[in-house]
Amino acid sequence: MIWAADFPFDQTRDGRTLKLLNIVDEYTREALSIRTEPNIDANDVVATLDTIAGTRGHPPYMRFDPGPEFVAYAVADWCRFNGAETIFIDPGSPWQNGFVESFNVPMRDEHLNGQLVDSLLEAQVMNKDWRIDYNATRLHSSLGNVPPIAWEFNYRLQVPQAA
Repeated sequence: MIWAADFPFDQTRDGRTLKLLNIVDEYTREALSIRTEPNIDANDVVATLDTIAGTRGHPPYMRFDPGPEFVAYAVADWCRFNGAETIFIDPGSPWQNGFVESFNVPMRDEHLNGQLVDSLLEAQVMNKDWRIDYNATRLHSSLGNVPPIAWEFNYRLQVPQAA
């Protein structure tokens, strides 16, 4: 299992920057997070990873670009202490982080480009709703034309779980 992360940007109607932390499970294609804030630093990345890991467990691998938020000691320590190996893509090579980029494109085309938000709170609510819809209803050809949540549920029914 690999979690891939990336930072797309958006803005409010009046031009205030919004930074999004997208984290995707490469195996299930599930969007684990769309954190939306004016700014996101390494400590925010760690807090988001902790929140996800609290319900899903820690991933064996994390895939990032070599941006300052991801190469920071806080993120490196989180990975090391939680047993997650880091996979850094080459600078300027988004195709090496294809799963999260494949999430970012429809998010931009189908959601962000069609919305005008007035506030951070409005953006956070709309992004959360879009993530839930993406995970629960969007059909993925790579998953046999079922949504990520349904695919993961069916997968877990078929694989014996460790006691």
